[in-house]
Amino acid sequence: MFGRKFLLATTLAGVFAAGVAGANAEGLRFWTTEEQPERLAKQEEMAAAFKAKTGIEVTVIPVTEKDLGTRATAAFAAGDLPDVIYHPLQYALPWAEAGILDTETATEVVDALDAETFASGALGMASYEDGYASVPVDGWTQMVVYRKDLFEANGLEAPTTYDAILKAVEKLHNPPEMFGFVAATKIDENFMSQVLEHVLLANGVTPVDDNGFKALDEKKTIEALEFYKAISKASPAGDLYWKQSRELYFAGKAAMIIWSPFILDELAGLRDSAPPTINDDPTSKALASMTGIVTTLSGPSNPDGAAWGDVRYFGITNDADTDAAIEFVKFSMDEGYLSTLSIAPEGKFPIRRGDGENPEKFTMGWAKLPVGVDRKAPLTELYDEATIERIVGGLDTASRWGVTEGQLSLASKIINSQVINRYVREFIDDERDAAETVAKMNAELAKVQ
Repeated sequence: MFGRKFLLATTLAGVFAAGVAGANAEGLRFWTTEEQPERLAKQEEMAAAFKAKTGIEVTVIPVTEKDLGTRATAAFAAGDLPDVIYHPLQYALPWAEAGILDTETATEVVDALDAETFASGALGMASYEDGYASVPVDGWTQMVVYRKDLFEANGLEAPTTYDAILKAVEKLHNPPEMFGFVAATKIDENFMSQVLEHVLLANGVTPVDDNGFKALDEKKTIEALEFYKAISKASPAGDLYWKQSRELYFAGKAAMIIWSPFILDELAGLRDSAPPTINDDPTSKALASMTGIVTTLSGPSNPDGAAWGDVRYFGITNDADTDAAIEFVKFSMDEGYLSTLSIAPEGKFPIRRGDGENPEKFTMGWAKLPVGVDRKAPLTELYDEATIERIVGGLDTASRWGVTEGQLSLASKIINSQVINRYVREFIDDERDAAETVAKMNAELAKVQ
């Protein structure tokens, strides 16, 4: 073990690349879920750059994300796993427990790159035994998107807490010209599930512990329910999801919404299929300049707050040519890291912020990568430095139900059951009080297996 760690520590610049190449004449296989043609092309370019440096051939193999679990299980049974898999959070701990992932090697890579340079929340979600199941690559956090100009004009604090949001709603809600919020209320949309998990996490509410289902804490859940009801009452009537929230915000008729970072380029008029309509110019950057972003939200029972995060990882498998896989992951997370992020910068926030020489190297580089579809511009031209720092900072508090407890599978089933969505909607519609709603949710969630 000491020998491997010493070797890793001395090869960040690829000192033993030639030796690795010789030991890996057949090349390295890399599974990726980034299978869109333009994203595949960028990964092929990275593979070519890696080969030019090390002599190691990399075969980039696209795998549809919904098939990834079954394909990995089958390949593991056949002893034919690829060397490295780019995978979502949901597989990190289950694959580690199943023996698919070489967690010892992943931990050594993180240590060699310096764990202090990674976002703590993303590392924490992959924590396994005394190390990490996989190496965190990129991620995004759900955001409270708000009209910074209106907040400043009215002397309002940024919407980082339940209380700040409610005060802003009270001040800015003036329908139909301006809705204080556009909350998700369509129960059969995953969007509502994500928004509710974000809001509940913010107040320290979770339906699982190390032993499985855990009844929702009544006090904390009531606080979250009352908050969600208040922002829902400040929303338009009807079944609302991402579509209405974006349309109303883009039209200048919403003070706050919750959305993913994939809205960042659209806000700036860079995507013709979703133009801002706040003025007569669908390519205008005006709305982006008026917009503020919050990623870490806190409730009264959880002052530290939380961010709902989606994180992706490089998993080194137990069938891998270990030395070649180490070099490939390190290359992709160090000198090739900005290329890794450039595959889709608006949805790939840098989990590794910098290196030993420059702790902000990758954050600053990422902010200059062009985003957009029909037109492109770097985020630094669209948002101020403080906003960009908040966008990236959410990965330090990023969380999801069931991750740290080893109950991600059960938590996912609870979310997918839409029990929480249904009872929250009934509470919003005044069908029962908060305490009874919590009791009914707990009774139904306890049945989820």
